[in-house]
Amino acid sequence: MLCTFAELAPTGCREFRLGGGDWPLRGFVVRAGEQVRAYVNRCPHQLYRMNVLPDDLLSADRRYILCEMHDALFEKDSGRCIAGPCLGRSLWTLPIQIDAGRVLLAPGTDVRALIARFT
Repeated sequence: MLCTFAELAPTGCREFRLGGGDWPLRGFVVRAGEQVRAYVNRCPHQLYRMNVLPDDLLSADRRYILCEMHDALFEKDSGRCIAGPCLGRSLWTLPIQIDAGRVLLAPGTDVRALIARFT
């Protein structure tokens, strides 16, 4: 389980980790209205983690995903960069589903392959 739907405020965000050790896959779940999306926590500009403080991945007005390292802004629903050094590129989407109020990776997702690709 990545998080519960209840843990996401109407415009909220929640981080998660997949795998253990020193290099887990870091991701986050973000809510945009009734939509929920999950992304890898890496900016497409230089592949750095996007936040410093836990769960702090949104702009001050909470309308966009923010990369604190590069001041890039991303749309919540698509992950597309709309401002900053990676303009036009997108965050990497993770497949999810909501089941009984829990936000889960979609069935059949190869977690090992994801960890290998992004760590």
